[in-house]
Amino acid sequence: MEKNFAVDSLVSYLFAMNQEEPIAAKSTRPGSVVTVEKMPWEDRIYVVLVCLFTTLLVLTNIVGVKLFELTLPFAVFGHDVVTLPTGLLTYPLTFLVTDVVSEIYGRKRADVMVWLGFAMSLLMLGIVQLTIAIDPASHWAAASGLKLAYFENSQGMQDGWRAVFGLGPWLVSGSMCAYLVAQLCDNRLFHFWRELTQGKHLWLRNNGSTIVSQLLDTLIVNSFLFYGAFGWDFVFGIKVMVGVYLVKVMIALLDTPFCYLAVAMIRQFLRRQTLNSK
Repeated sequence: MEKNFAVDSLVSYLFAMNQEEPIAAKSTRPGSVVTVEKMPWEDRIYVVLVCLFTTLLVLTNIVGVKLFELTLPFAVFGHDVVTLPTGLLTYPLTFLVTDVVSEIYGRKRADVMVWLGFAMSLLMLGIVQLTIAIDPASHWAAASGLKLAYFENSQGMQDGWRAVFGLGPWLVSGSMCAYLVAQLCDNRLFHFWRELTQGKHLWLRNNGSTIVSQLLDTLIVNSFLFYGAFGWDFVFGIKVMVGVYLVKVMIALLDTPFCYLAVAMIRQFLRRQTLNSK
C-alpha cells in the first residue's frame, strides 16, 4: 500500500503543477493501473514551452562551439565584421520563451523553467564528457565512411569528437554562470516593468528585460572565455563583446512581434477552451 501511495502522490504532483487544489490520482485496487484526471490545457501548453526552452538551451551548448563571421550594416570600432558563436541562432530564443511564460504564467513558473533548463544542461554536459572518456572502437573510422586523411583511424575520429564536444572548464563555467544570472535577472526585470506599467506595454518589458539580461550574459560568459581561456588583451576583448552584444540587441528587438503573437495566440486558445468547457 505504501508503494501505491508513493506512486499516486508523485503522479498527482507532476500533473497538478501550480494548481491550488492537487489533482487526485485514482486507483481502484492495490496493484491496478493509476489513472489521473485530464491535465488542464494551460498546463499542457506550459509543458510544451518548457520542452521548447530546454531543447533550445541544450542545443545552444552543443552548437555554440562553432564560430562564424557576420557583416554588420555599421562599423564597431572601425570594423563591420564581427565573429559570433552559432549559439546565437538558438540562445536568444530562450529569452523569448522566458518572456512568454512570464507574461502568461508568472515569475515562479518561469524560474522553475530556468532551473530545469540548468539541470538538463548539466545532464547533457555530463553525458557528453562521458562519451569523450570512452575509448573508441578500432573500426570507427571505417564505419563512418569519411574519406578525409585525418579521420583515417579511430584516434583521428576521437580527436575530432573531442575537438567538437570537449568543452573546456572556462567555457562551461562561464556559460552556466551567465545563463543563470541572465535568465533569472530577465524574469525579475520583466515583472518589475510589468508592475511599473500596470500590465501595459508588453514591448517595454520584453525588450527592457532582455536587453539588460543579455548585457550581463555577454559580460560574464565572454569574460570567462576571452580573458580566462584565450588570455586576450582587455581592450580587444571589450571590442569583441560590444559587437556580440549589439547583435543580441538587434535579435531582441526583432523578436518583439513574435512575443506579442505567441501571447495573443495562447491566451485566445485558453479562452476558447474555457468557453467550450462550460
